[in-house]
Amino acid sequence: MKPIIEYSDFRKFMLDYYEERKRRSAFTWREFSKIAGFTSSSYIKVVCDGKSKLSKIGVERVATAMGLGGFELDYFRAMVKYGQAASEESKKAAYRDMLAIAKVHKVRVLEGDLFAYYDSWRNPVVRELAPLMPGATPGEMAKMCYNTTSAQEVRESLDFLTKTGLLKKTANGNFKQSETSVKGSPDATRLALRGMHRQMAELASPALELPKDERNFSGVTMGVSKETYDRIVNLLDEFRSKIIAIAAEDKNIEQVYRLNLQLFPLTKNIKENKNEKA
Repeated sequence: MKPIIEYSDFRKFMLDYYEERKRRSAFTWREFSKIAGFTSSSYIKVVCDGKSKLSKIGVERVATAMGLGGFELDYFRAMVKYGQAASEESKKAAYRDMLAIAKVHKVRVLEGDLFAYYDSWRNPVVRELAPLMPGATPGEMAKMCYNTTSAQEVRESLDFLTKTGLLKKTANGNFKQSETSVKGSPDATRLALRGMHRQMAELASPALELPKDERNFSGVTMGVSKETYDRIVNLLDEFRSKIIAIAAEDKNIEQVYRLNLQLFPLTKNIKENKNEKA
């Protein structure tokens, strides 16, 4: 079984623990629940199936049954908070706690690199900007950003990007992009990207004040069916791929741009709403 810090899903961790015990002995869900002090013989299985949550007392009981202590207990508590968080902010806070515990024990969580990369708009911007400004100081890079940022914040971003291998420092002290990509679980990816999309949407509003030859804003309000929605999404995916290919061919880069592709509902589903009233 993997070390606990390699998990971000507490249910998967509990399930792997159960499977490991079961392989070594005649371990059952009934026994697992009994050791943890639950009256229901199937309670822990129901939790692992995602059909129930662990209370604060339940977290301590399960941890004790699994023999968790020290930093493993702290990590498990944070992992349960992460898995059961009701809001994005509380989920982020719990995930940061998990990363902090892992860092103290010198364990690198790849999901954490992804989370940290998308946690601030500066990281993708600095990753694109630094190679375009050989010899520039963090302060000079900061001044090139339309959105206010400090030299210290740029310096921290550069340190993070080089540490994770997303930027490489050349022999002459300049920066170049690496081919390194950071991968994480789908859940961590979604959490990280939601925050990035929110930040980039906020940066789009002030850009409306820029000259028209430097920015392009357009939009359309339309009624569609689910089938048409899916067709449009497929076209957007194809369009985005073509844009990336065009940008990759550019050998004379002058600025860092952001392209937001947004397709979202402005009303509830009319047919579903009619069914609710029937």
